[in-house]
Order: sequence, then structure tokens, then C-alpha cells
Amino acid sequence: MAAPVVVVGAGPAGIRAAERLVEAGLCPVLVEEGARDGGQIYRRQPPGFTRGPEALYGSEAAKATALHAAAEALRPRLDWRPETLVWAVRDGALLVHSAGRGESLPYAALILATGATDRVMPLPGWTLPGVASLGGAQIALKAQACTIGARPVFLGTGPLLYLVAWQYVKAGAAVQAVLDTSPFASRVAALPWMMARPALVARGAAYTMALRRAGVRIATGVTPIAVEGEDRVAALRWRDAAGRDCRTDCDAVGLGYGLRSETQLADLARCDFAFDAGARQWLPVTDEDGRASVQGVYLAGDGAQVRGADAAELAGRLAACAALRDLGVAVDEAEMVHLRRRLMPMTRFRRGLERAFPWPAHLAAALPDEALVCRCEAITAGELRRAGGEYGAPEVNRAKAFSRTGMGRCQGRMCGPAAAEILAAARGMPIEAAGRLRGAAPVKPLPVLTEAAP
Repeated sequence: MAAPVVVVGAGPAGIRAAERLVEAGLCPVLVEEGARDGGQIYRRQPPGFTRGPEALYGSEAAKATALHAAAEALRPRLDWRPETLVWAVRDGALLVHSAGRGESLPYAALILATGATDRVMPLPGWTLPGVASLGGAQIALKAQACTIGARPVFLGTGPLLYLVAWQYVKAGAAVQAVLDTSPFASRVAALPWMMARPALVARGAAYTMALRRAGVRIATGVTPIAVEGEDRVAALRWRDAAGRDCRTDCDAVGLGYGLRSETQLADLARCDFAFDAGARQWLPVTDEDGRASVQGVYLAGDGAQVRGADAAELAGRLAACAALRDLGVAVDEAEMVHLRRRLMPMTRFRRGLERAFPWPAHLAAALPDEALVCRCEAITAGELRRAGGEYGAPEVNRAKAFSRTGMGRCQGRMCGPAAAEILAAARGMPIEAAGRLRGAAPVKPLPVLTEAAP
């Protein structure tokens, strides 16, 4: 095989994909932007830190330890590329950057296991120092052994909201409140789907009970109003389910509204996308084994659809099996059938989560005109509405051209979902009609002095 199979991302999906390729006798390339394997969910602490797995990963300690051990066992048998940024996909090759050098990395097959990032809903004051995404708040604990504040509030919706709050309580932070925009009734209605994985439902209930025992205020069906403060966060104003205005003093806010699949490399690989109404996101089109619409490209894990770490491990192996089969390597059909069957309840559980903790699109439509949406380019909700109204932008890429929304360092990772909702509401059209921000290389900034690939 002239070119190797390349796996992008060393989280649960990427590691298990690489493991299956090695089992088949291949020597794949495993590319990881970070310094160590594990992904976000099983992020490893820096060298010299001594906290044990139980302190870092709680009930998932055994799974994290097993994944890390698998990754370490693989390293002598593959081409391991840590601290390597994939910044473009072009003509059957990845353009990568590492240690000041650029390189073109051809592939015979490409498995994208790029994971997910926080889905954020802007609100007035969210750019104050002391506001972090839920993922950022979790990274602070795992990788720096510190908190975003001594008296934080956690705002948003989804299981991660309760998990991070519980982790902060365990770390000794005086969590002031957990404020969930989803009504409690939506969780009850979603139980038939969520009971596809009863152990996870029980674990979520345990986190909630632990927070209540610790004296943390938990409110559902809330409406965020604004983060207050001058030099940094001082309080959060919000409205409860009964419509009463509330104010909670705090020194930090962790916010997040579920996760968004990281799909920019799939976009640059020219994969087809389709709108997923349940997730209110555009996702790459794949078959049940992870094959994308482009021959030789496969997607696995949360970068294809957000189903969690357990599903990512299974999907990584399944995508590797599909790639092997397409390369002419014999793969037992029974193995693939087994993996597909194990993924079925996880997909059903994912649909339950979307019903239980819906993305609050109405909050974007109600944002005041002066609220900052794109913090990279300092674009407000009013400017976006003007792009859709006065300038007639029919979809987000035209609005981007008129307003520069999504042209900054993050290329719309943070502002894109809310920007699309604002535009759709302003034009009175369904969210899918607003389209999606197209990816552009480089997907992340490159150093000016990068040495070009030979």
C-alpha cells in the first residue's frame, strides 16, 4: 500500500480505529492536535501531575485507564503524530503542521475522529473574564488542576452541565447554582428513548442528587438574561420557569448547550452534509458503518454524531472495519454486525437526549441587538439581523460576507449555531434554510514562519 491509512484524532474513536487497523497488520498514521491521547472526555493530565484516575474521571476511571493503556500499547506499531494540526484536506492528502514545519500527508483511507466542541448560546456579558464553556471549565480541572472560579454558576442544558457542576463540587468549589434552560417535563417525556441506556439515566440522577445534597440550587426551564460585572463576572441575572427575575452572585459562569460535531475537515474533504432536525445541526452524511459520501473517507465518534465515549469506541472500530474491507482486507461480517447492534441503543439514547435537553433556539431569536454574537470579529446580533434584512442575505455564508460573522480564529465554531438561528428568525424562515458556514483552510491559524511542505 503506497499511502497509509490515516486516523485524525486520538480520542476514544480514533484510538479504537487505529487499534483495529493494527490488528489487521497495518501501520496507520495517528494524528493528534494535542500532546497526549485520550480526547476531551479522557483528557490526560500533564507530566508531573499526580492525581489518580478516580479523581480525574470519576465513574469512568476504568474506561479511561483502559483506553490510555490501549493507546500506549499501540505506539510502537503505528506512526504516532502528537502536537500535529491538520489544517486542510486536498487532493487525497492532509496538510499538517508540526514543530514549525508543514507537510503533505497522502492517505489511502482517511478516518476522521475529530470529536465535538461546546455549543454555546451568547448572552449579554458572556465575554467578561470569568465566563468559560463547560468544556473549558472541565479542561481547567483535568489539565491544570484549577477551577474557573471559587463560586461558579453553571448555565445551559444537557448532561455535561450536571457532570461538570458535580466535578466542581468534588474539587471543593462552592457552586452557586445549576441553571438549566430545558423544562423538567421534557426529561420526563424523553424517558422512553433515554431508557435505552438505564445505567446512564441512573448516573445522571445520581449527579443531580449529589448536587442537591451539597446545597446547590438547581432550576429548570430558566431564561438567561445577562452576565453582570465590570472587570470580571460578578453575578448572573436570569428568569425562572414562573417568570420571576432572579440574580445569583458568582465569580464565574460555565455555560454550554450540548455539543456540536467538529465537521470542518469533513467539509474540506468535500463530504455531503444533511440537516439533522433533532440535533438542529448539519452533519456529514454517512452509512451505518461510517463511510462518507467521498470514497476513502470515513467518520467515527462525536465528529459524525454525538453519542458519547462508549459509542465512539464502537464506531471507531466499525469505521476501521469498513475501511479495511474497502481496501480489500478480509473482515468478518459477524464483527461488523455485532458492532452495529451495540450502537443501536446508543443512537436511541442520543435521540432521547435531544428531546430531554433541546437546543434553546428561541434564546437566539430574543437576543438584544447589542449582544455580541461573534466575539472574534465583535459582531452583534443587530448587525446579523441587518445582514439578513437590509442587505438581504438569504443564508449564513452571505451574511458572513456582509458582516464578517465567522471570519475570525474559530471560523464559526463558537458563534455559528446561534448566528444561523438569529438569521433564520430575522428572515422568518426555517433554520435549515439558513444553511451552514462552509469550512475554509486553514481551519485554525498557522504560525507566520511555518516552513512550507517540500
